[in-house]
Amino acid sequence: MCVIYFAYQQHPNYPLILLANRDEFYDRPTRQAKFWEDEPQLLAGRDLKAQGTWLGITKSGRFAAITNIRNPASMREDMRSRGMLIKDFLCSDRSPEAYLRTLTRDYNGFNLIVADHQSLFYLNSEQFIPQKLGSGIYGLSNHHLDTAWPKVKKGKHQLKQWIQQPASLPIEAMLAFMQNEEIAPTDQLPDTGIGQEWEKILSSIFICSERYGTRSTTLLFIDHQGEVTFVEQTHDRLIEGNSRVTRKFHIQPSA
Repeated sequence: MCVIYFAYQQHPNYPLILLANRDEFYDRPTRQAKFWEDEPQLLAGRDLKAQGTWLGITKSGRFAAITNIRNPASMREDMRSRGMLIKDFLCSDRSPEAYLRTLTRDYNGFNLIVADHQSLFYLNSEQFIPQKLGSGIYGLSNHHLDTAWPKVKKGKHQLKQWIQQPASLPIEAMLAFMQNEEIAPTDQLPDTGIGQEWEKILSSIFICSERYGTRSTTLLFIDHQGEVTFVEQTHDRLIEGNSRVTRKFHIQPSA
């Protein structure tokens, strides 16, 4: 993922509201979201190169999502795929905090969100300290949680506006917002070591370039009755068939 906005315990009907864009090289093989044949409790898209995922939820209500930390100087080719962090949590029975405390530094930089029906935790691999999150509106891109990059601030502000008008969640407006290609002003760009031209390209919520860009948008809502609404909109020339997947189910917590 490149950007995630989420509201936790902020809406009168939905304890969790999440909007996320996945950015990736266009030639990396990917499968649209579905319940996996080999893990039938798991709903997620799939990275067909490393067999992990970037965001997923289970029938028991375990949820996880990840973004990379953008620091090219620290990248190593021999590290494990970060997408396996999501799969491993969702296919385990450990609590979010217990799972995070088992992790090692065998991955390139990442931000990881993990949750079950009792708690929501965040881990930044540079600090490596599990953080329990309370009620709030959060934004996460390719640095730390709530780093005030322009697109992080923009998304948090918009999510707050939707929550203040809680009659219903505007799915079409949310999907449209996540396709915003506005570039941040030059004086507001971060310096992550990739050069100003790429900082500009990656500063928009929806990214377009010749070889790399936003390949899917995911909306995830969980209400107080445990009903999950999962919407994935694909922006991918390499996937055939319907470009939108919508799934609804009720959480059945494990015994």
